[in-house]
Amino acid sequence: MFKKTLVGLALAAAATLSAFAAYPDKPVTLVVPFPPGGSTDAIARVLAQKLPEKLGGTWVVDNKPGATGTIGAAFVKRAPADGYTLFVSSLGPFVIAPHLIKGAQYDALKDLDPITVAVQAPNVLVVPASSPDKTVADLLAHLKKNPGKVSFASSGNGSSDHLSAELFWQQSGTEGLHIPYKGGGPAINDLLGGQVDAAFVNINSIIQQIKAGKVRALGISSDKRNPLLPEVPTLQEQGVKGAEVQSWQAVAGPKGLPADIKQKLYTAIASILNEKEVKDKLLAQGFEIVADTPEHFAKFQATEYAKWKQLIETRKITAD
Repeated sequence: MFKKTLVGLALAAAATLSAFAAYPDKPVTLVVPFPPGGSTDAIARVLAQKLPEKLGGTWVVDNKPGATGTIGAAFVKRAPADGYTLFVSSLGPFVIAPHLIKGAQYDALKDLDPITVAVQAPNVLVVPASSPDKTVADLLAHLKKNPGKVSFASSGNGSSDHLSAELFWQQSGTEGLHIPYKGGGPAINDLLGGQVDAAFVNINSIIQQIKAGKVRALGISSDKRNPLLPEVPTLQEQGVKGAEVQSWQAVAGPKGLPADIKQKLYTAIASILNEKEVKDKLLAQGFEIVADTPEHFAKFQATEYAKWKQLIETRKITAD
């Protein structure tokens, strides 16, 4: 009887190992919690195209937008932790939305299994080409003369660009007027038309308009200058300290992914992101490759989560 039990256990273990070794043996879904066409969707589609070359199988992008990305995150939380449903998202659902959306149906730190931060990109502080403000110092003087009146557009309440503005005001001791739009496109259109005074915009969304002279870049929110805009100084260089913001896209799964599947996914994704053709294309769009380990991602998420929680509570920011 004991021997039979051992044989049974050995067979079960072998079957489990062989199932993991065969991963993926059915389609894998990459859930993106935003509509098609944005930065996060673009990263997911690069991965869906390249992962079959590394791991075989079929990889499908499934867009599940709504409630600042929390609908997609909650969907992934409820999926089996078997590696066949993955989450590709920007920082919002990982570290911002949980502090803004009352009753979010997941715990960002406990219900998602971190695999890797794929890429990051800074925000750029821009003003219309017609603006009299030529530097961050000019804009700060403008803000101090007109407290609460200088308008900053954003893609929506609680977005990375909105929080960049709030952090900038907090760290510079100024106060602007936040104008939320339904998405980055309309915000940029009104900025181009001079209907708003300024905005923090992700570099990939605004680089072409900067190069074409349609908007003026005053500063960049990273801790060092960006190779795509080497002439644009950082906010820190211009005296605004502690306002560094990087937008980022990452991959996770439901909590409890098998360790070997998680390692397989991390290794494959890091390898794809560092392929010359993929890397060059992403760098040209303003993305910096991160491809960090699951352990580093977990620590980074905890730090970012605390940072945005503090800002949102201090500034009394809501999603309404």
